[in-house]
Amino acid sequence: MEAAVAALEAAAEKTARAASAAKEAAVAASAAATEAAGAATVAKEAAMAALDTAEQAAAASSAAKEAAVAAEAAAAATARELAAAMRCSKKRRFHQIDDGGSRSSRDDRGNLDLISALPDDVLGSIISRLPTNDGARTQAISRRWLPLWRSAPLNLADDFMGSALVSKILSEHRGPARRLSLKLLCPIEVIDGWLHSQALDSLEELDLADIRDIPLSVFRFAPTLRFARFSRCGLPNSISSLRLNFPCLKQLTLSGISIIKDALHNLLSGCTALESLELTYIYGIGAICISSQTLRSLAFNRCGSKTLQLVIKDAPSLERLLPLYLDWGTLTIEVIRAPKLEVLSLLSEGLSKFQFGTTIFKKMIAVSLTTKIHTMKVLVLDSIGPNLDAVVDFLKCFPCLVRLYIISHPTKDMNNARKYDRLDPIECLELHLKKVVLMNYDGSKRPSVEFAKFFVLNSKLLKEMEIEVLNNRNDKWMANQRKQLCVDNRASRDARIELKIGTKKSDLRRMDTHDLSMSDPFESGAFC
Repeated sequence: MEAAVAALEAAAEKTARAASAAKEAAVAASAAATEAAGAATVAKEAAMAALDTAEQAAAASSAAKEAAVAAEAAAAATARELAAAMRCSKKRRFHQIDDGGSRSSRDDRGNLDLISALPDDVLGSIISRLPTNDGARTQAISRRWLPLWRSAPLNLADDFMGSALVSKILSEHRGPARRLSLKLLCPIEVIDGWLHSQALDSLEELDLADIRDIPLSVFRFAPTLRFARFSRCGLPNSISSLRLNFPCLKQLTLSGISIIKDALHNLLSGCTALESLELTYIYGIGAICISSQTLRSLAFNRCGSKTLQLVIKDAPSLERLLPLYLDWGTLTIEVIRAPKLEVLSLLSEGLSKFQFGTTIFKKMIAVSLTTKIHTMKVLVLDSIGPNLDAVVDFLKCFPCLVRLYIISHPTKDMNNARKYDRLDPIECLELHLKKVVLMNYDGSKRPSVEFAKFFVLNSKLLKEMEIEVLNNRNDKWMANQRKQLCVDNRASRDARIELKIGTKKSDLRRMDTHDLSMSDPFESGAFC
C-alpha cells in the first residue's frame, strides 16, 4: 500500500513538473509571438515607408523628365523666336555694354537683352536648333554672339544653299556636328569630300535624300550615329560584304531606295541598338526577315516589287507592327516570335495572309484561330461593309484588346445583324475593350448602324465610342442617329457615344512612326 501511495505521489509530482514546464513554454511562446507580431509591424511600417519613398522617387523622376522636356521645348521655342526676329528685322542693332563683367546688352531702343546673358552652352544649344542660314546670321547680332556659331553643335541642312556654301561652312566650323541633312543633286566626288570633313567626326543625325549613289564614306559615322534617314537614294550593294556596326543607332528610315536583300539584312544586323525602323517603297527586294533583340517599332509599306513577304522571326522587344498603306500587290506577314506585340495596323483585304503562330487570316477572313495573342492592346482594321463577322474573329484572336479603330467602307449588302451568344462570350467585350473609333460611318446604310450597335450593346467596359459620320448631315439626321445608338439597354451605362462630321473619307495618313512616347500612336489624330 505504501509503495502504491509513493508511486502515486511521484507521478503527481512528475505531472506537476510537466505542467509547470508546459506553462513556462506557453509563456515563452506567447512572448515569442508578441515579439514576432512587433517585428511584423515594424516590417510593415518599413515596407510602407519604402513604398512612399518609391512613389516620391517616381514622382521626382517624372517631374525631372517633364522639366527636361519643358527645357527642350523652351530652347526650341527660343530658337524659333530668334529666327523670326532675325528674318523680320535684319537691321536691328545690339550694343555691347560694360556692366561690371556682365554679358548683358541692350538693343537700340534701350531694352535689356536677357538672351545674350545666357551661358555659352545654352546659346549654342539654341543656335544648333536654327536653320543653317539663320544660325550663321547670329554672328551679326553683337560681339557677344560672334564666336558662338562656329563653336556650337552644327545643324547643317543644305536647303537653299549651294555646294560652295556647304563646303565653306564645313571648312570654317569648329564645333562638333550634331546633324547633317543633304538634299542636293551634286557629283559624288563633292559629297564624298563633305563626308570626310573633320567637322562631321562626331555626327549623330544623318538625313540624305536624292543622292543616286551614296559613297561608302557615309559609314564612317557608324560609331556615333543615333538617327539616320535615306530617301530616294542608292545604297551600294557592296555593303552586303562589309562588317557594319552601328552601336548607337536608335532610329532608321529607308524610303524610296534601291537595295538588294543581302545588303539590307547585313545593314539591319549591324544595328544592335535599333528601336524604330521604317521601310517604305524599297526597290529590289521581295522578302524581309526581321531578327532584332532591341527593335520596338516596325513600320512599312509596299516595296518596289508587287509581292512582299515579311517574316518577324525573333523580335522579343517588338511592340508595334505598322503596315502603313493599302496599295499592296501580294503581301504576307508571318509573326513567329514577338512576345510583347501590343499595337497592330493597318490590316485590310489587301493583306493576302497574316499568320501569328498557328492562327491564320486570309484577306481578313479567319482560317484558323488556334493561337490567341493576349498582349495585343491596339488594333486598326480596314473593313469593307464593314464586315462584323471578320472583325469579331479578330476580337477572339486578341482577347485583351483595349482600343479598336475601324476604317469602314459602307455597303448595303452586308449582313451585320449578329446576335451575341452569351454562352460563348468574347473575352475582349466582357473584360477589356474600352474605346471604339468608327470612321466613314454611313447611318443611311443599315449594316453600318448594326455594326455600331453591336459594340454599344455588348461591350461591357466601353468608355467612349467615336463615330465619324461620312458626308455632311443636318441636325435632324444626327439626332436620329444618336437615338438609334444611345439605347437604354447598352452594355456600359458609362459609355460616351460621340458622333461628329467628317469632311472626307478617313484613311491612315503619314504618321511619325518613330515617336514611341505614346502607348496608342493613333490617339492624337493619326487619321485624315
